[in-house]
Amino acid sequence: MDEPQVSRIRDLDARSLRGLAHPLRMRLLDTLRFSGPATASGLAETLGESSGATSYHLRQLAAHGFIEDDPERGKGRERWWKAAHLGLRFDDALLTDDDPEVRGAADLYLHEVATTQTRDLSTWLGNRHTWPEKWSRTWDMSSATLRLTPELTQELVEKMHALVETYRDRVAGDDDPEAAQVRFHTHAFPLTTE
Repeated sequence: MDEPQVSRIRDLDARSLRGLAHPLRMRLLDTLRFSGPATASGLAETLGESSGATSYHLRQLAAHGFIEDDPERGKGRERWWKAAHLGLRFDDALLTDDDPEVRGAADLYLHEVATTQTRDLSTWLGNRHTWPEKWSRTWDMSSATLRLTPELTQELVEKMHALVETYRDRVAGDDDPEAAQVRFHTHAFPLTTE
């Protein structure tokens, strides 16, 4: 029996964050998490990198427990990698860690996540015409500006996350021709007003 979904989330700590906080490593991990197992050469082709670079960074990700060998694939010297976790959880305490390297890695990680989310949305906007009509009517890019306290903001964030989690058990099967991976981004932050 599979582990519960929530236990498959990796909590980032200072050591693991240092092993992940690199733009190529984060792209490699995302590709393995969302597209499935792959080889270093396949990932190099997909991401437009050299296989030497992808091999090196895959080994670093493996050393920090983010990815692992996929023994069901590959023959001979061909090494396949897969993501070890469904997701990551960032602890805000990393931003105020005593070690400036940890704070720097935390900052780099968050900025890279924001860049990736912006790239995902831009890619959808540029390619939405290639999707069936039904998908063109179901996507969302909305925003809301509310006047909230930090406590109310946290409550709303927790409720949104809980709602998304209720859909993990309702996942469409691989055999459903209308199913696709759907990415949800949420952002909540205060606005500075003069």
